[in-house]
Amino acid sequence: MRSFKETSKGVKVILCALVVLMVIGFGCWIAQQVYGLGITGMSNGTSWGLYICLFLLFVGLSAGGLIVAAAGSVFHVEDYEKVALPAVVTSISCILAAGALVLVDLGGAYRIWRMFTGPNFMSPLVWDMSVISLYIAMNVIELAFLVSKKPDARRKQWIATCVALPVAFLVHSVTAWILGLQIGRDWYSSIMAPLFVVSAMDSGLALLLLGLFALKKNGIFKTPRRIVSKLAVLLATTIALDAYFVGCELLSSAFPQEEHVLMTLHEMLAGATAPAFWIEVVCLLVAFVMLASRKRRANMRIVGCASALVVLSVLCKRIWLLFTSFIHPNIAYGPGISSGSLSARQSAGDAIWATASTYMPTIPEIFVALAVVSFGGFLFIVLTHVLVPKWREAHPAAAASLDEEVAAEA
Repeated sequence: MRSFKETSKGVKVILCALVVLMVIGFGCWIAQQVYGLGITGMSNGTSWGLYICLFLLFVGLSAGGLIVAAAGSVFHVEDYEKVALPAVVTSISCILAAGALVLVDLGGAYRIWRMFTGPNFMSPLVWDMSVISLYIAMNVIELAFLVSKKPDARRKQWIATCVALPVAFLVHSVTAWILGLQIGRDWYSSIMAPLFVVSAMDSGLALLLLGLFALKKNGIFKTPRRIVSKLAVLLATTIALDAYFVGCELLSSAFPQEEHVLMTLHEMLAGATAPAFWIEVVCLLVAFVMLASRKRRANMRIVGCASALVVLSVLCKRIWLLFTSFIHPNIAYGPGISSGSLSARQSAGDAIWATASTYMPTIPEIFVALAVVSFGGFLFIVLTHVLVPKWREAHPAAAASLDEEVAAEA
């Protein structure tokens, strides 16, 4: 396995590109702090944009890694224990990127201390901040025990994992409640939390598989095809569950035939956000078909393509889920939500309060988002290069077993 000093030229080029993107994005974020969120595409009508869309995605992406690592430790699944380190590194990289996306979405990030000095414990945003902080702490603790050589490290890791596993499910549930408890939007749904948890599991597993392929290609951490195929079975199962919950949500929304819900569904199925919805549906179906066969699961290229499709599908899910409900609010003529748009100014009477907002991310907004995504990728590369050799020293038997199996497959 390669150390950080022995890393390939290609990886070094990628690291340099990520650093450049982070520097450009940081400059755009400074401009955003100076000139305000007015330089983004967000407005009164669409108060959440690209940052929160990616936040919802990255919170979900962090799930797969920790769930695999936790399943290996808590339920003593040896194959999952062997890939626990890259799994936890994937999880912590994604959740830190998610936290950074919340920071850049704040108009005045320097005022974040107010969340600690005067929190409103009735707000799901405070719940989310608290649970994400705990989730980051549990990831760091898990990582420390994974590379520890102390005799009691395994027992302590098991205890930490028993706490981390329910926290992982709670993080995605609370994030869903930020949307699902808003009566004024069509996110208001009891099924929102399970929908988020399942989509987090399939997207997180898919990203973990892509990470394992990248690590193996660069000689950093080599995972046998047998373990990859086993993870692909789990991925196919979560894809089916994800599709099931999406179907349940559509049926329960459409069946009452309420006018405002039908308007939202029309927007999602044939309107502005329809491309994102149908891309998600197609990607999920194709990925499931690709992974449904044992023969195809043994083909690493097919598993990699299916994993990429799953990540794309969940990104599209976040897009249509977030923005469709901004197009049609769940409250008719809500006073004070006028977007100030041309159509609103030309309206008469109560219609002036209609939300007629449009949204398109601006160039600075895109570069800030790219910077945060680059930060997550940079963190993953650096942590795997630094920690994999330490893990091999702490777990020589598991490392030797992986090497032998990979050599036998060659």
